[in-house]
Amino acid sequence: MQETPTKRPYALELAATLFALALIIALMYALQSVLVPLMFSILIAISLYPVARFLERLRFGKAFSALLAVILAIAIISGLIWFIIHQVIVIGRDGTEIQSKFLSIFDTIQRWLHDRFGLEPTEVAERLRGQANQFLSNAASHITAAFGSIGNLLAGAVLVPLFSFFLLYYRVFFREFFFRAFKSTPQERVHNTLNKIYTVVQSYLLGLVTVMGIVAILNTVGLLLMGIQYAWFFGTLASLLMLLPYIGIAIGSILPALFALATKDSSWYAIGVIAWFQVVQFLEGNVITPNIVGGKVSINPLMAIISILLGGMLFGLAGLILALPITATIKVLFDAIPSMNAFGFLIGEPEKYHLKRYSTKILLKRWNLRDLLEAKERKMKEEIERKAEEPDSGKQE
Repeated sequence: MQETPTKRPYALELAATLFALALIIALMYALQSVLVPLMFSILIAISLYPVARFLERLRFGKAFSALLAVILAIAIISGLIWFIIHQVIVIGRDGTEIQSKFLSIFDTIQRWLHDRFGLEPTEVAERLRGQANQFLSNAASHITAAFGSIGNLLAGAVLVPLFSFFLLYYRVFFREFFFRAFKSTPQERVHNTLNKIYTVVQSYLLGLVTVMGIVAILNTVGLLLMGIQYAWFFGTLASLLMLLPYIGIAIGSILPALFALATKDSSWYAIGVIAWFQVVQFLEGNVITPNIVGGKVSINPLMAIISILLGGMLFGLAGLILALPITATIKVLFDAIPSMNAFGFLIGEPEKYHLKRYSTKILLKRWNLRDLLEAKERKMKEEIERKAEEPDSGKQE
């Protein structure tokens, strides 16, 4: 007689899933020195795939096409880095004038503190000196961390192009790996899932680059109208900080606002810079990005913020940049796995009916729970009528 397999308790399955998830996260944290360059390489390889395909159609070999695509990406990124460094050097030539302006601003702040709180300038200077001494006492750890970051940066500068080249060159080989790894799954579903991941990530990356270009132009136009020097530098730098979702433009507005405070006669210029950058951020979030990216990368804002916070906790600054494309990829995978559909739904954006006034009624109707709603409304109506009749019966007695 064949024994029927007993189903494991739900609590045991949940505990096993959570333990496996914790183990995966711990492993990712331990291997982040390899995983972070690899994930950046995957994003770059996906964005360079159309370039490599175009070169292959021109009768270049697959290896040479992948190499040329990576070299093109290196040239563009190097050009942006050179532009930023060159502008910083140019701004640094006027450092003496800016420093004297900041000293006068500092004197004004000291007088305001003295008039408002009775703090003597010597007390303010002593407190600042104490903070500086505390920072210098930890100089060794700061220097060690800085050199460690430089080492990781140099390693990434070598590994990312190398990984990107092999990901482009061996792309068909890696696709067959997924076919072999998921033999029990219909191959058409595996193929469609891989294509959808590519489409979602590429839409996010190309949309991000397009939006960054538009935001750079808007930032620069606003700074030029206000007469702020080096408008192209500050506008482009703020748009590049959009790699940090939701907070990039706000952070990018601080530097030009301080520069305006140091070089202009009125503080209203600094306020105007911050106000204009906030207007640009509003346009980017509500007009520009929805019309360019559309619904191809459908992550609701709550899940996006949570993923950014978790990515920052796991991988630091790199995690903030990688959070949204990784979350979009996870959503595609969840949508493709029947048992994980609910979590894919949770990550995605709500439908229009979720946000309507009578959304609860629509939801119950969709899930064939209309009778339950009608019974509940009938009970509430009867309760109201009963309470309304109680005072009348008391008066009759």
